[in-house]
Amino acid sequence: MLAQVRKPAYRVCLTTIYGSGLRLMEGLQLQVAHIASARMMLHIHAGKGQKDRYVPLPHSVLERLRTHWRTHRNPIWLFPASTSRTANPPFPAAQPMVASGLQRAFQIAVDASGIHKHATIHTLRHSWATHLLEAGVNLRVIQTWLGHSSPSTTALYTHLTGKTEAQATEAINQLLEML
Repeated sequence: MLAQVRKPAYRVCLTTIYGSGLRLMEGLQLQVAHIASARMMLHIHAGKGQKDRYVPLPHSVLERLRTHWRTHRNPIWLFPASTSRTANPPFPAAQPMVASGLQRAFQIAVDASGIHKHATIHTLRHSWATHLLEAGVNLRVIQTWLGHSSPSTTALYTHLTGKTEAQATEAINQLLEML
């Protein structure tokens, strides 16, 4: 689905949102200073509930962010609002790109990919949590990265899939083989 996003800035932003399990506004409001590349982490400032947290920054996302930043070189925003290219010199955007444009690009990509389920940008966050759980990441770690206080909230993000059921069945079978 992400490959269907045509505008490079939107594709990189959506890939970052998925790759680090971010909320829409957390992704849009990322700043250059929020990247802790030595630690491969993103510092999320004032997320939901005005909480700060660190989330993992995959190498491929960091490379995409670096390449994208070179296209605009905004000193503050990773995803700046469009600026006047006719200004001499072009002035840096004072704010991040707007949510409605990113949401529209996401819906166009969902339609183009042939996905028939209802999906929003927040679906990327749910998918990230589910994929991590399927890969064997501890639910408590996922909870911390999502910024949830309660494990029950995190459980709502992780969806039961055929792969998850098969892993659970295999674990039960292995336990019973020891008897």
